[in-house]
Amino acid sequence: MVADMAHSGNTRERIAIFLSSAEYDRVHQGLSIAAAGAASGRPVDLFLSWWALDRFVRDDLDAPHFGPGRDAVAEDFTERGFPTLRQLLGAARATGRVKLFACSGSLAMLGQTPKVLEGLVDELVGWATILDRTSGVVDRFFL
Repeated sequence: MVADMAHSGNTRERIAIFLSSAEYDRVHQGLSIAAAGAASGRPVDLFLSWWALDRFVRDDLDAPHFGPGRDAVAEDFTERGFPTLRQLLGAARATGRVKLFACSGSLAMLGQTPKVLEGLVDELVGWATILDRTSGVVDRFFL
């Protein structure tokens, strides 16, 4: 039996990251994990749902915003040269080891159609696919 290429790589080495929050710090952390994992040679599956998916659909990946009263943190963040969400995503994707998935239920909840995902994600998936892809994955991050 030929191994399915979508599941290439040992599942114990694969990293699964679930992003559901749109909060900048959480998305930044998830993309940092993806970039680091991919840079170290590990395959990474990044699953976008709920408000994180909305952030990506709205293309809100540049200016850091950490919430009310944290404007100084955002300014320091930029001045110190920390990468934006877009830069982290670009670095992670450039390795060829990161697959980006959008949750079909979340997309429907947002009132969007699959057309908005063109060029944004690798695949629109439901829970059956998510469960299949993450079966046996040890390193899972939920943000």
